Amino acid sequence: MRHFLTLRDFNKDEILAIIDLALQIKQEWHNQTQPLYLERKTLGMVFEKSSTRTRVSFEAGIYQLGGMGIFLSNKDIQLGRGEPIKDTARVVSSMLDMIMMRTSEHSRIEEFAQYSSVPVINGLSDDYHPVQLMADYMTMVECGIALPHASRFYPSNPQKPIVAYIGDGNNMAHSWLWLCAKLGFELRIASPKGYEPKAQILEQALQEATKSGARIHISDDIHAAVQGANVVTTDTWASMGQEDQKKERQEAFKCYCVDSATMALAHKDAIFLHCLPAYRGQEVSEEVLEGAQSRVFLEAQNRLHAQKGIMVWLQRQNTR
Repeated sequence: MRHFLTLRDFNKDEILAIIDLALQIKQEWHNQTQPLYLERKTLGMVFEKSSTRTRVSFEAGIYQLGGMGIFLSNKDIQLGRGEPIKDTARVVSSMLDMIMMRTSEHSRIEEFAQYSSVPVINGLSDDYHPVQLMADYMTMVECGIALPHASRFYPSNPQKPIVAYIGDGNNMAHSWLWLCAKLGFELRIASPKGYEPKAQILEQALQEATKSGARIHISDDIHAAVQGANVVTTDTWASMGQEDQKKERQEAFKCYCVDSATMALAHKDAIFLHCLPAYRGQEVSEEVLEGAQSRVFLEAQNRLHAQKGIMVWLQRQNTR
């Protein structure tokens, strides 16, 4: 059984194959030629953490593929009332064709997948947000910033990207680490001291990077990270569940706002990405978010098509 829990579980060719499939499906959708790849299939969507983009993109995505989605919040299922994860996983998976789960501790989705009889997709956990990274890389491909030998959708002469991630060493930073380590590009993470990526995840990604030729740099220097980068990305300073740390984090991150002066240090053709929601005037300025280099709303739309690619790929892998 192939699940989609973290990019660590995939090799370079598989990641790029999913991106290719997502780009193909997006093209088919716009041309009104997309087949119903998942006709009569049912996706269960388990939300222990709420979301705008994750719910809309998965629900619309499965519908566009010919199937249907069932929204399941903590209030709707016994999992929110103390039923063991393994019991919920075995029962729910016996009635569905695929499950997306958005949760807190990553161990919860790992246990759910262990007992599920159908593919499980990580819609977000505290440690990883892999579906977002697929949309991010898909956006980079469409903007001409991609690896030179992977996809038939790539432009003829792209460059290896240099990605600068500014801010909290959270699930987004961890997912960037694994995408970089698998695909072999350069990643620079700038975080305040004490807010770096988890040491164990960083160490594992660095070991993988030795195989792919990836370059990973961790520092607290935002200017050094952005210098010459052709992708600049960030995330909110206080993620869901960290509301009680908001004031403390605002003080720690106050020098980590991506503004016009910061973007001026990047490559002249650099793009800005953000997984949203964005807090203008904190991690990013209004002028950058709404500026000519911003691709955040293309990136957000690509969640729909990237996730359709993931679902179709998983269905194919698990029915061979």
